[in-house]
Amino acid sequence: MRRRALLLALLAAPLLAQAAAPSAPYRLRAGSWEQGGLLIGETTPGAVVSFDGRRLSVSPEGLFVFGLDRDAKSPVQISITAPGGKAITESHKVAKRKWDVQPLTGIAPKYVDPPQEVLDRIAAEQKIINAARSHDTAISDFATPFIWPAKGRISGIFGSQRVLNGKPKSPHYGVDVAVPTGTPIVAPAGGVISLAEPDLYFTGGTVFIDHGHGLQSVMVHLSRLDVKVGDRVEQGQQVALSGATGRVTGPHLHWGLYWFGDRVDAQKHTGPMPANP
Repeated sequence: MRRRALLLALLAAPLLAQAAAPSAPYRLRAGSWEQGGLLIGETTPGAVVSFDGRRLSVSPEGLFVFGLDRDAKSPVQISITAPGGKAITESHKVAKRKWDVQPLTGIAPKYVDPPQEVLDRIAAEQKIINAARSHDTAISDFATPFIWPAKGRISGIFGSQRVLNGKPKSPHYGVDVAVPTGTPIVAPAGGVISLAEPDLYFTGGTVFIDHGHGLQSVMVHLSRLDVKVGDRVEQGQQVALSGATGRVTGPHLHWGLYWFGDRVDAQKHTGPMPANP
C-alpha cells in the first residue's frame, strides 16, 4: 500500500505543479486567440511584455496590443515581467479559421503576371508602405472602441483569396464596404496619418492612420485625400472620399487593420455593421 501511494504521489506531482503554475499578470480587454485576431491587454504599469519574442510597447496605463496574422501558426507565447518580478510565460493555441478561396480561370495573363515595369513600380511602392507600417508610436488610440469608417453593404471579407489560372494570389486583407464614389470616409479611431498617397498601383488613393503601438488602419481606393502625413485626426473625422482608384472593378472602401506586418480582421475588431447605415 505504501509503495502504491508513493507511485500515485509521483504521478500526480507534475499535474500539481502545472496546476500551481502562476498565470501571467494581465487581462485581455478585447480580442481572441484566433487567426486574424487583434488582442488588447492590460497589465501593471511598468511591466515588460513580449509576444513571440517581440517586446511590445506598454502605455503608462499598462495597455498593450498585438495581432495574429491571417496565417498565424499555433501555439504563440506571451511573456510578462511585472516590475521587480520574474518573467511569466503563457502558451496559447491559435484557432484556425476557414477562408473563402475562389478559383478563377480564363484571366488575361497581364493581370496574373504583370510586366516588369509594373513589377518595378509595385516594389518601389511596397518600400513606402513597409516604412509606414514599421511605426511604433507611443499614442494609445488603439485602445478606443473602433467605429466603421463608412457605412454600407459589406461586399468583401477578410481572408478570402482568389486563384487565378491556377496561381494563388495574395489574400484579401481587409473588409470592403460598397459605397458610391464621393462617400465621406472617417477615422475609425484617433491617430496620426502615416501615409497619404493619391495613386498607388494596386490601391490607388491610400491613407494609413497610425493608432499607436504598431496598429494602423489602411483605407484604399480613395478618390480624394483630405489629410497629409503627420496630421493628427480624431475618431469620426473625415479623412477622404471613397472612389474606385487603383486595381478595382467598382467604387467601394477597402479598410484593413495591420499590426506591423501582420494583417488582422477589422470587421471582428469593430463589430457588426449598423442595420440601417
